[in-house]
Amino acid sequence: MRSDEERLIDIQQAILKIEKYVVKGKIIFMENELIQTWILYNLQIIGEAVRSLSKSFKDSHNEIEWNDIADFRNVLVHEYFRVDLDLIWQIVEREIPSFKSQINLLLEEIEK
Repeated sequence: MRSDEERLIDIQQAILKIEKYVVKGKIIFMENELIQTWILYNLQIIGEAVRSLSKSFKDSHNEIEWNDIADFRNVLVHEYFRVDLDLIWQIVEREIPSFKSQINLLLEEIEK
């Protein structure tokens, strides 16, 4: 069983992989199915890692909307026909940067 720290590292790595292609911009994202698939896959990894964090860890860091992230993963995996690429772009452009900061801070706390 992976530790909470390992799950946070999984999240951090998935965010870095998303950022690698977000810098290409929205037009490229909308036109390129491979980039769309890559970003959606890494969002799923983030959601799965969040689901696997211990309840006590999530409870002690309730400033993060863990349930929303896990629920979003379920939509991506089970209700893929509802995926809206404009919404995905908004998430990676607006939500991921602050989430990345939060994850980095949590990892710094753990390493102290």
